Amino acid sequence: MPTTARAAAPSRSGLALTAGPFVGGALITLVGWRAIFLVNLPICLMGLWLSWRYATETTRAPSREIDLPGQLTAIGALGALAGAIIEGGALGWDHPAVLAAFASALVLAVLFVWRESRAAQPMLPLSLFGHRLFTLTALVGLLVNIAIYGLIFVLSLYFQRINGLSAWWTGLAFVPMMAAVLPVNLLAPRLAERVGPCPTIVVGAFISALGCLGLIWIEADTSYWMICAQMIAISGGLGLLVPPLTSTLLGSVEKARSGIAAGVLNATRQTGSVLGVALFGSLVASEGAFMTGLHASLVVSATVLLLAAAVIGIGAPSRR
Repeated sequence: MPTTARAAAPSRSGLALTAGPFVGGALITLVGWRAIFLVNLPICLMGLWLSWRYATETTRAPSREIDLPGQLTAIGALGALAGAIIEGGALGWDHPAVLAAFASALVLAVLFVWRESRAAQPMLPLSLFGHRLFTLTALVGLLVNIAIYGLIFVLSLYFQRINGLSAWWTGLAFVPMMAAVLPVNLLAPRLAERVGPCPTIVVGAFISALGCLGLIWIEADTSYWMICAQMIAISGGLGLLVPPLTSTLLGSVEKARSGIAAGVLNATRQTGSVLGVALFGSLVASEGAFMTGLHASLVVSATVLLLAAAVIGIGAPSRR
C-alpha cells in the first residue's frame, strides 16, 4: 500500500470513534440496547466481503500455530485489570476482591511476557519492542485511547444524567465531534510531510489536551456551545495525530512485519479503550458527586494526553 494511502486509511478510525455515540444513541432509541451488539454482525460481514473482493493476494506464509496460552493470559490479565479498576470505584480500593483482581492481573501479565519470550511462534513477538519508535508510538496509541474513550464515556453520562438528554439527543450532541475529524484527517498527512510525523502527533495530542482543560470548569448549566467548542478541539487533535501515528509505527519495523505491527497498534489502542472506560467510570462512581468525578476525569484525560505528547516529543529520535 502506498505510504499516503497507508496513512490516510487508519485515520477513518477517528471518524468511527466519534460517530459511535451518535449511531449508538440512534440504535438504542429506535431498536433497543441489544442493537448496539447486533449491528456488528452486518458490519463484519461487509468487511469480509470487501476483503474478499478487493484485498490483494499475498504470498502465503508458512502455517503458524495459534498461541493459545499467550491469548488466554493476555485476555485474563486485561479482564482482571479492567474488573479491578471498575469495582475499585464501587467497592473501595482496599476491598479484598479488588486487591485479588489486581494481583491476578499482575501474575497473568508476568506469565504472558514469560510465555511470549519463550514461544516459538508467539502471539506478540517481543522483539518488536526493540525498535524504540515502535514502542513509543504503541504507547502513545494506548494513552490516547485511554483519554479519548474514557472522556466520551463520562461526557455521555453528563449529557444524560445532568442535562437529562435521551440516548438519541446525547448521540446528536456528539455530532460536532464527528464533523471535525474528517477534514483534519485530510490535513494531517500533508502537515506530517512538512514538519514531520512526530511533531504532528505532539501538536494533535496537545490540542486535544487543551480541549479537555477547557472543559474542567463544566457545570450543570454550562452552555452546550461552550462544551461543543471544546469537543471539536478534542476530536480535531485526535484527527491530526492518528494518521502520522499509524504510519510512523508501520514504518518503524521491517516491511515483512508490518502486519503484526499494525495488529499490535490496534491491540494497544483497544486495550486503552477498555482501561479508559473502566478508569473514568471508576472516577465518577467513587467521587461523592458526579460532577466532582467528571472534573477529576477531565484532569486525568488532559494529563494523559500531555503525557502522550511528551512521550513522542522527547523520546522519538530527531530527524537529520
